[in-house]
Amino acid sequence: MVLSEFNALAAEEAAALLRRCADIPSFAAALVARRPFADVDELRSSARELAGTWSEAEVAAALADHPRIGERPTGPGATAALSEREQAGLDQADTGLRRRLAEGNRRYEERFGHIYLVRAAGRSGPELLDLLEQRLANDPATERGVTRSQLAEIALLRLEGLVSA
Repeated sequence: MVLSEFNALAAEEAAALLRRCADIPSFAAALVARRPFADVDELRSSARELAGTWSEAEVAAALADHPRIGERPTGPGATAALSEREQAGLDQADTGLRRRLAEGNRRYEERFGHIYLVRAAGRSGPELLDLLEQRLANDPATERGVTRSQLAEIALLRLEGLVSA
């Protein structure tokens, strides 16, 4: 969709689209309230700024909307389709790699209490596994920051795919 169409959408429609980028209602509402955007750079800049204001509770709730890395997204709708495309680097992953990812996901969730979230788009299966293994060494405070930044990266990437100049 082009920016002019996004700017012209009813608030509810625009917010619903934005929640596919990051399922954080306050983020969607704040971006909608800042319309109209003069250009896509202004939209991106506003989204980046607002992502820095997410609370721990908002991040935790948004994590519930993401599938585990290495698992096929389930459910209908655009968010599952986005996740499936973003994890395309795992399409050729062998059983051994998928098993190691599943085990890493389990260890990660035990250690940090939430799913392992990483921007998967453009990354291979081995790369995703390496990142997971590296992040398992993080302390909880560091990992909260990494998770928050990855969620913002995913939201911005999805936003760029949603609205163009």
